[in-house]
Amino acid sequence: MGGDVTIETEQLILREFRRDDREKVHEYAVDPEVYHHMPWGPNTEDETSAFIERAIASRHRDPRLHFELAVTLRETGHLIGGAGIRAADECFRTADMGYCLRRDAWGRGLATEAAGGLIGFGFRQLGAHRIWATCDTGNVRSAHVLEKVGMKLEGTMRDDTWLRGHWRSSRLYSILDDEWRPGGTRGLASSGEAPGQADSEEA
Repeated sequence: MGGDVTIETEQLILREFRRDDREKVHEYAVDPEVYHHMPWGPNTEDETSAFIERAIASRHRDPRLHFELAVTLRETGHLIGGAGIRAADECFRTADMGYCLRRDAWGRGLATEAAGGLIGFGFRQLGAHRIWATCDTGNVRSAHVLEKVGMKLEGTMRDDTWLRGHWRSSRLYSILDDEWRPGGTRGLASSGEAPGQADSEEA
């Protein structure tokens, strides 16, 4: 799949990262409330720059398997987080997704919209059969988001992540193509567009 990717929802536009996004990304990448449940953070400035460079480089790979996108408000264009979907291989039948929003964007349904947009893109544009996501067992908000967009809990992976000095457990969610209902929720009402065409791994 060639060309830049844009995913639009009711309140959001998910677009390709740019180098001038670094400052805004770094603001939430060093916020303890934001990275607490994430497998990264706090980022150094070099780590944030490296993340953006990897996101930019992924656009030029053929086949492109990783889509790490900036989450921006449709009305203002302000960057409020990141979201991504990553295919396991070039057949695009299985993919994982994640998202991360800055703290002042919480509680407004925006994570649900971002997740719904990623799922729509994964099924429509990538032709995925199964999309999965994980969240820390203590991340109740993220679990609610995954349930709102129609994902089903498959189980708990016990002590699967060593993070900041202790083991963390993760909940595994997934949704299959024949379970997905476009327009079924506010988040799933999103449309994935490819012009010319969460927990995010990193900020």
